[in-house]
Amino acid sequence: MFVRKIGIDLGTANTLVYVPKKGIMVNEPSVVAISLVDNKVLAIGNYAKEMLGRTPDTIIASRPMKDGVIADYRITEAMLKYFINKVSGKFRLVRPEVLISIPAGVTSTERRAVIDAAMRSGAKAAYVVKEPILAAIGAGIPINFPTGNMIIDIGGGTSEVAVISLGGIVATHSARVGGNKLDQAIADYIKRKHCLAIGDKTAEEIKILIGSALPQAKDEHMEIHGRDLSGGLPKTIRIFSNEITEAMQDELREIISAIKKVLQETPPELAADIMDKGMVLSGGGALLNHLDQLIVKTIEVPCYVAEEPLLCVIKGIGVVLDNLDQYKRTIMLSK
Repeated sequence: MFVRKIGIDLGTANTLVYVPKKGIMVNEPSVVAISLVDNKVLAIGNYAKEMLGRTPDTIIASRPMKDGVIADYRITEAMLKYFINKVSGKFRLVRPEVLISIPAGVTSTERRAVIDAAMRSGAKAAYVVKEPILAAIGAGIPINFPTGNMIIDIGGGTSEVAVISLGGIVATHSARVGGNKLDQAIADYIKRKHCLAIGDKTAEEIKILIGSALPQAKDEHMEIHGRDLSGGLPKTIRIFSNEITEAMQDELREIISAIKKVLQETPPELAADIMDKGMVLSGGGALLNHLDQLIVKTIEVPCYVAEEPLLCVIKGIGVVLDNLDQYKRTIMLSK
């Protein structure tokens, strides 16, 4: 299979892979299952995520990315190799050029770790581009014009807020809070208030089904199953959406604080553009009910959710890969 270019949205929660002329070929969880007996990788992606919270003592299922950066280099390398092989084949005549998204706030050491992992996974050359720029391109924002554009990209591990003008980042802030922290906050709240232990998967389901950034007049509810911490037995309880809003308050405040910080650092002319055009929400976190309304209410600047927010970064990667020579000179970083 002749695959010369590959784009990878290497996220804390999910990894997406784009191949020019073929589109998005992989969209799987960034999860790896490892045997503790012989330290071998047993499963990657969808199958590994199914194992989360369900493995025996001899197997661990974990996420090698934490807060948008590599937490476990060896496992990340194995995961990258798996996804690259999946789209280009194990036995390939041509080693592909690989483009990977990274958070805007990463250090040069963290950036080099991503490039090294890609090279060791079979890439001929590896480049990285900051996520806010890719998300903006994928959201259809004209980043190369001399006007201010603000993107709020809320992923699994980080929330990236950036003002972009003339193809570059003018002001940015990266808060290490995202979908995973919201899930953890929900699990902690239920443990504290209802004395019930639930897994990450259940917490995520609660957030998706009844989670809201603002309290609602019609308080939705759902039944959840977990382990009663007082007796240790399985138990079912009913929880309400306004409880979940309360559970996520601290994390949502962090995201709002990051937005305010970037706006305070934005030059007046660009701030006027943002006030006129509004801010764009992307990433999985943008799907949290009424988050755009919370931002408008607290910041008093228009805000709207991008089309297909989960795919903004990978769509941006697709545009860059299709115009690689043009973007190599402007937004791409190598070692």
